[in-house]
Amino acid sequence: MNITGIIIAAAIVGITGLVIGILLGVAGKAFEVEVDEKEIAIRECLPGNNCGGCGFAGCDALAKAIAAGNAPANGCPVGGASVAAQISEIVGGEVEVVKKVAFVKCSGTCDKAKDRFIYSGNQSCKQVMASAGNGQKACTYGCLGFGSCVEACQFDAIHIVDGIAVVDKEKCVACGKCAAECPKNLIELIPYESKHKVACNSSDKGKDVKAVCQAGCIGCKLCEKQCEFDAVHVENNIAHIDYDKCTGCGKCAEKCPVKIIK
Repeated sequence: MNITGIIIAAAIVGITGLVIGILLGVAGKAFEVEVDEKEIAIRECLPGNNCGGCGFAGCDALAKAIAAGNAPANGCPVGGASVAAQISEIVGGEVEVVKKVAFVKCSGTCDKAKDRFIYSGNQSCKQVMASAGNGQKACTYGCLGFGSCVEACQFDAIHIVDGIAVVDKEKCVACGKCAAECPKNLIELIPYESKHKVACNSSDKGKDVKAVCQAGCIGCKLCEKQCEFDAVHVENNIAHIDYDKCTGCGKCAEKCPVKIIK
């Protein structure tokens, strides 16, 4: 055996390994991705549902946005006040969290809303909208009742009851997925503590509303005139409540002739 050859081979292998190690070390420094400790800490606080209710593509994206100052500390609707408080400590500052809940703006149950025809087909609100001319209901603004919102909810917080979607306030985390799924934009997020809500979404005139639904807003403005706090206004023939001004006195609901202010 040639000892000199073995030594030379070993030297070449050693030098090659040393050169590769140096190159890897240099490359590691050059392409090193800086880790944001604040982002990691925020991500650990988030619940991990990845529901998208915050408006970002999951918890990782939200954590990055909060750390960068592009999203508020209370940006996670699922985590609520407790998670917001933890994150506010990490980013600094206090944050006031208003708990919200989804609300379906429709009172057109089976006994109150008329149908134009009997629909038989794909049980999807979006499919019905596309294939049956805005659905089977005579009111083109009303809940279709096929439960696309129900399928979208991860928390079993919304169900079809008597032909319309109804939200369980205690289960709802206000992630907004049901609202995003509704093709008629009937679902909105409102303060959990709200005592009164307008359960209608029609912008038709009163006469046309009454022709298709017994429980629709007729735009009479009696609620607006009754409110002493400038919290109710009728726009486009439908009443709207300003929850920042509403005191929950109930006078608008008492005066409503069709009782759609719940």
